[in-house]
Amino acid sequence: MTRLRGAATAAAVVLTLAATVAPAQAAEPVADRAPAGCVQPTPAGAGAKGGRAGEVQDHRGISAAEQRAIEERTTAILRAKGASRAAAAVAVPVYVHVMAAADGTGDVTDKQIRDQVAVLNTTFAGRESSAATNTGFTFTLAGVDRFYDDKWHNDQQSNQYRRLTRQGGPEALNIWLVEFPYLGIATFPWDYGSQGDIDGIRVLWSSLPGGSETNYNLGETATHEAGHWFGLFHVFQGGCKESQGGDGVADTPAQSVATNGCPEGQDSCPSEGLDSIHNYMDYSYDACYNQFTLGQSTRMSEMWAAYRA
Repeated sequence: MTRLRGAATAAAVVLTLAATVAPAQAAEPVADRAPAGCVQPTPAGAGAKGGRAGEVQDHRGISAAEQRAIEERTTAILRAKGASRAAAAVAVPVYVHVMAAADGTGDVTDKQIRDQVAVLNTTFAGRESSAATNTGFTFTLAGVDRFYDDKWHNDQQSNQYRRLTRQGGPEALNIWLVEFPYLGIATFPWDYGSQGDIDGIRVLWSSLPGGSETNYNLGETATHEAGHWFGLFHVFQGGCKESQGGDGVADTPAQSVATNGCPEGQDSCPSEGLDSIHNYMDYSYDACYNQFTLGQSTRMSEMWAAYRA
């Protein structure tokens, strides 16, 4: 999906918040739009979440064989860099691109954008639960631009509009706020080398804090998609057969289904432990989310050191 109308200048930029703005993919659908889950996008993506359970994949499909290859490649890169696998404090610049319609639909407020960045800082700092881990990642709003174009708003010509508007390098989180049948779509860090010009996450504009997306308007969609951007898979990746892939994290029990709602005690793989319904990488309601695990934090730090540092 792409959203372009000629060129970037076809949609006027009306606001830039940053004092200085430095010059692969997954999708997650929405309940009344599509089953909750992630979209199966084109080869550069990580995940989608709109719905959320029952949604299509919010990132490109990755086979168990490719997953093993990614892990081997990551290990080799870290070894070559001499990089530590321990979590370290990292400040991530965030560039928000508001892709509104010509009539102003989707033109979220500055406060919603600030609140969204605040949600990222809260969730990645582990402040929503005593069981959550502080990942060490913090987020600073580096810039905001606004475009008024119906095609871009509806996520048409997405590769083109992302290439024209993306800011920063591999360390910069770009968020495009759009209208589509999903909650979100993200790229993976290991795809940056070949798809860096479209790297980032696309998020349903009405899922921002104070938005109109029922059960998904607390800003947690951006947290979920950012998790993919940092290199996390869904907690239900690989189902009950963790040996065939899984999410690559030891402290998230195997899970065979994407969660819908917040069903306490859900246990889709009885021999593995209760499902991680409160984990940001499931498909639960926003209000149900409250944690990343220590294993997920370690994985994000490793992926950052390998592909984004």
